Amino acid sequence: MIRRALAFQHMDDEPPGLFGDFLREQGAELDVVMLHRGEAIPALAPYDFLLVMGGAMDVWETDTHPWLVDEKAAIREWTVNRNRPFFGVCLGLQLLTQALDGEVGLASAAEVGFGDVELSGQGLAHPMTRGLQPALRVMQWHHAEVTRVPAGAEVLASSATTNVQIMSVGEDILATQFHSELKPALIERWAHIPQYLEWLDAAMGPNAYERVLAESHLAMPRVEQMGRIMFENLIANRRVIRAAA
Repeated sequence: MIRRALAFQHMDDEPPGLFGDFLREQGAELDVVMLHRGEAIPALAPYDFLLVMGGAMDVWETDTHPWLVDEKAAIREWTVNRNRPFFGVCLGLQLLTQALDGEVGLASAAEVGFGDVELSGQGLAHPMTRGLQPALRVMQWHHAEVTRVPAGAEVLASSATTNVQIMSVGEDILATQFHSELKPALIERWAHIPQYLEWLDAAMGPNAYERVLAESHLAMPRVEQMGRIMFENLIANRRVIRAAA
């Protein structure tokens, strides 16, 4: 049972979203640390679950965002020293990779907007991705990628552009390069954020937001189902491992 969860947030408009809802459904108290606002990372011992969100910064931009150093150290402490569930989203996947001595670099091509991801052979049989469709339509927004996975990591899904789209490490660690935390209200907020509209147009061409919004109306039920399946698999897998122990 998750009683208290911690989330690392990196931008005002990159909140826990659906994963916050899933945690509250578990009866968990959720504490959100706004790292980009200078909020300090608390002691990790009281928490049962760590959620690390996305953001526009890159994992190597520690001069511009010095709090990334402490965040990576906290992620390493959580994943190496504590046997508790972790879920990372987009930047969260990349921070996890660096914290565990993998490598992240610029992608050969950015992925922005809805795109296709397919489960790998490992993903088709893995308990973390059990119940997912073999082919997924997901929301992407990244120009960096995992270039070398950490020791012991498994790649559970890939796209034509990016090899690591879902990654697991052991029984308690799961992360995605794509965004399965999005809620309709969050995408609707992008219409009022000029920088987001500029980023979308730069990546996808003119009027990109209108196209993303139109597809999101069709995709959101599947996005929620996909995120819920992975979240519940992560929690259920931990219960199975603990029961077997």
